[in-house]
Amino acid sequence: MSMENIFGIAGSALNAQLIRLNLTASNIANAGSTATNVADVYKSKKPVFQTILDATKNEMAGQNKGGVKIEKIVDDQTPGTRLYEPSHPQADKDGYLYKTNVNEIAEMVEMMAAARSYQNNVEVINTARELMTRTIDSIKN
Repeated sequence: MSMENIFGIAGSALNAQLIRLNLTASNIANAGSTATNVADVYKSKKPVFQTILDATKNEMAGQNKGGVKIEKIVDDQTPGTRLYEPSHPQADKDGYLYKTNVNEIAEMVEMMAAARSYQNNVEVINTARELMTRTIDSIKN
C-alpha cells in the first residue's frame, strides 16, 4: 500500500466524519422545532456510510483503492411527539402540536463518537507523515 493510499483513505474518513458531525449539529440545532402537522416537522438526519473497495487503482485519475464515503443522508423515521397544546400558535385545529424526533442525548453521543473517529484518522495521517519523514531522514544519512 502506498503512502498516497493511506492519506486518501484517512482523508475520505475525515470527510465522512465531518459530514456526520455537521448533520449531528444540525439535528441538535433543530431539537426544539415544532410544526402544525406530522409531515412538516423536522426529522433527524442520519448519514449512511459506504466503503470504497476498488480492486484496481486508476493511476491516471489518482483514485484510491479504499476508503469511506457518505452514500446518502436519510431522515430518521422514528415518530416525533404529539402534544396537546391548544393555546400554542402552531397547534392544529384539534389543538395538537408536533415536535421533532431529535433525541438530544443520543445526538451528543453521536457527536462524541464522530469526533473520536475524526481524531483517530488525524492520528493516522500524522503517524504516516512521521514515518515518511523518518524514512527520508534515514535515506539521507
